[in-house]
Amino acid sequence: MIRVGVNGYGTIGRRVADAVKKQKDMELVGVTAAHPHYKYGVAKDKGIDLYALDMKSLEAFNGAGYTLRGTLNDLLQRVDVVVDGAPDDMGPTNKAIYAQARVRAIFQGGEEHELTGTSFVAQCNYEKAAGKDMIRVVSCNTTGLCRTIGAVDRGVGVSRARAVLARRATDPDDVKKGPIDAVVLDPTTLPSHHGPDVQTVLPNIPIVTMAFKVPTTHMHLHSLILSLKKGGTKEDVVKALQVAPRLSLVDGKSGFKSTANIMDWAREKGRDRNDVYEASVWKDSVTVVDGEAYMFLGVHQEAIVVPENIDAIRALTGGYSREDSMKMTDESLGIVHRAA
Repeated sequence: MIRVGVNGYGTIGRRVADAVKKQKDMELVGVTAAHPHYKYGVAKDKGIDLYALDMKSLEAFNGAGYTLRGTLNDLLQRVDVVVDGAPDDMGPTNKAIYAQARVRAIFQGGEEHELTGTSFVAQCNYEKAAGKDMIRVVSCNTTGLCRTIGAVDRGVGVSRARAVLARRATDPDDVKKGPIDAVVLDPTTLPSHHGPDVQTVLPNIPIVTMAFKVPTTHMHLHSLILSLKKGGTKEDVVKALQVAPRLSLVDGKSGFKSTANIMDWAREKGRDRNDVYEASVWKDSVTVVDGEAYMFLGVHQEAIVVPENIDAIRALTGGYSREDSMKMTDESLGIVHRAA
């Protein structure tokens, strides 16, 4: 059993913790808690052991009637791998803590690539994580782009990519940043950071990206343009997407008119937290004009990196091929490889 700890119990940490509990080859040793909050009470109800960030946090929890197993330092003594779900600016500090404890670590896409030197998307570069002590699972947007561009590149060949990202303004439970009545350029200078981030995983594909925020909390929507190497047809592109893992082809004719319909599909499927782990491409949006493929891509920012974190745990610890790990992860999370 791979012993796993999760440092940080926010949007991603909570989901990764639950996903670890679903794995037959993993044991969730515990998660860290910053201060008393209802979400930690829910974690205890799930049978998840809690650890305080430090002694100050531990005293606060004791005063609130919680029973914790110790601090982060105690957790690190009991795990093989820690998944870091802490705020973005904590990466360098936490890296030093993990290194001192000699624990392998997985960071999230809010950190810079340079923090670990290896950025990870399972179906694109699983093998590169083998033997590493620390890696970074890329952001939700980068994960969606890498899965989609990588699939078309493998099936048809991509010489250049461009994308315009309509980003959600904030996550559903964040009341500090919204609601807003504006479309916010993110950033105002071009290109956005998403293109260089994609190239940390797909270094041979030139890409330029633009991004802006819109007043919604569920999902990003990408307008993607791919220059094809081999003069492929729409049918070739669709086939490349259909055979790729963790890509779901949805269709307006079947009622998928918006990102809200994708979220509703996940809810009707009984997914935990209505999560959409797949990158969702509108099949009827796929068009090829003058050697360029156009399509719409939906990315559920809360969920798409969850399977990547699980595969990253196996990639670091070894013993599994990419195909075996992804199959185990997908089966545990209910990801079915077929069009929705």
